[in-house]
Amino acid sequence: MTLLKIARMGHPVLLRSARPVVDPASAEIGALVGNMIETMEDAAGVGLAAPQVYESRRVIIFTAPEERAGEDAPETDFAPLTTLINPEFEPIGDDIAMGLEGCLSIPGITGIVPRHARIIYRGYAPDGRPVEREATNFHARVVQHEIDHLDGILFPSRMTDLSCLSFNEELGHLMEYVAERRAGSGARQAGQEQ
Repeated sequence: MTLLKIARMGHPVLLRSARPVVDPASAEIGALVGNMIETMEDAAGVGLAAPQVYESRRVIIFTAPEERAGEDAPETDFAPLTTLINPEFEPIGDDIAMGLEGCLSIPGITGIVPRHARIIYRGYAPDGRPVEREATNFHARVVQHEIDHLDGILFPSRMTDLSCLSFNEELGHLMEYVAERRAGSGARQAGQEQ
């Protein structure tokens, strides 16, 4: 296996829609997936899309480890290391969740991003077998984030409030600011209801 270079924000490969894969079970795709897994693990990531390693193909890998969810979280919150080729998703319901996201292509930066809280995704495994799974919470978030890469979208484009974009070193301060804003908003609403 080979460690691949990760494209950074600003490179055109991250701004274009990726090409569909004709044969998910090809040796070429198998090699790409193996290299992507090694690269993601080396970078301590939880997801990686082929455009992030300069390959304009509709291939993503991701994991949603149990450590990311609470003790009584449903099974749909978790996913083992998964490869999806030509993935797509559809939301289940209208619930939108705000959550922190980072990206290997935007190192050192985190933002609060709205995502569908519950989705169904589909695609193909590297052996050509169809995959369909329900995902909730972080699992749903990571899948949506990686599929965005296949459509040339980086997470800051999904943000509704760019004041919630932060360097990782300042994240504690950002979270304090967000909590203060929420508390102030709640106090204003309570005052208006009286």
